[in-house]
Amino acid sequence: MTRSQDTRYVKAATLENQIESQVVSGLLAERGIAHRIQSFQDTAYDGLFQLQKGWGALYVSETDIAEVQELLAQIRRGVPSPPAERRQS
Repeated sequence: MTRSQDTRYVKAATLENQIESQVVSGLLAERGIAHRIQSFQDTAYDGLFQLQKGWGALYVSETDIAEVQELLAQIRRGVPSPPAERRQS
C-alpha cells in the first residue's frame, strides 16, 4: 500500500469479506492507488460488528474515489477490469 503524508482519506466502500478486501487491495496496489483497509473484526465480541457493519471499510483519497468505486462495482459484477497503467508517484 502506498501512502502520502498529506493525503486525506475518505470512505469509498464497505467491503463484504476478507477475500474481496485482498482482491481490491491487490488491484489498487497494481494501479498505484493509495488506500487503507480497516477490518471491523473484534475477537472480544466474536465478529458482532462484522455482522452489523460488513467485513470492513475501504478508504482512498478524495481524488480517487470515483475510479475506485467503479473498479469495486466491476469486481462485484464479475467483470474483469482491463490492466491499468501504474501511476507515477
